[in-house]
Amino acid sequence: MSTIANPADEPMLLRRDEAGVATLTLNRPGQFNSLSSAMLEALIAEVDRIARDESVRVVVLGGAGKAFCAGHDLKEMRGNHTLAFQQGLFRLCGKFMMKLTELPQPVIARVHGIATAAGCQLVSMCDLAVAADAARFAVSGINVGLFCSTPSVGLSRNMGRKQAFEMLVTGDFIDAHEAWRRGLVNRVVPVEALDEEVARLAASIVAKSPVAIHMGKQVFYRQLEMGLDAAYQMAAETMACNMMTEDAAEGIDAFVAKRKPEWKGR
Repeated sequence: MSTIANPADEPMLLRRDEAGVATLTLNRPGQFNSLSSAMLEALIAEVDRIARDESVRVVVLGGAGKAFCAGHDLKEMRGNHTLAFQQGLFRLCGKFMMKLTELPQPVIARVHGIATAAGCQLVSMCDLAVAADAARFAVSGINVGLFCSTPSVGLSRNMGRKQAFEMLVTGDFIDAHEAWRRGLVNRVVPVEALDEEVARLAASIVAKSPVAIHMGKQVFYRQLEMGLDAAYQMAAETMACNMMTEDAAEGIDAFVAKRKPEWKGR
């Protein structure tokens, strides 16, 4: 396990690696794991390390204490009330959210408690999300006079437009089952089964070809922003290149021979 310290020399971000899975835990429970500038910088640094670590096949992102993540650190924002600070903070947050999409490995949000504002955004920007049935979600900035513009980017790409906008203009919470119905999370389980379900999902991904996963994740997000014809052209080229990899050859040979494939990672 590795830790990244906050200014008070307390572990702000924890990392644990096991069986190809890197688990990152936001560790500011007293502040409901809010995304301070220091936390965002720590997350960016750790994600950059993971991107270069071929032993990591899946990333799990969770939070310590009662909350998953309550969004930005409002005290820090009010204590640095300049336009330059606010611009820097939101750019830093956007940089981290984009890194989750650009990361070669799939990222699973482990949501055990509330996920509000930028915390809800964080769930939306993870590739997959498993929630405890007690988890709740909101983009509640509107309640303090702040429209959650940056969270709206991820939210509107996960659920229907009107459903997302309703959350943004009311600040109302939805429960885990409603989040599943709207497409924000993949699975909802009792809190005591959360770790088991996350591990099951992660293991299913670890068992697959890392080359195919990496190529697939990249093309999945790129094609979403394209027109239909361009998306098909890029996807076709990607599949052709994927077919030429050693892993694809091994996977097909193993399927024909009715044996378990041994991935080469290339």
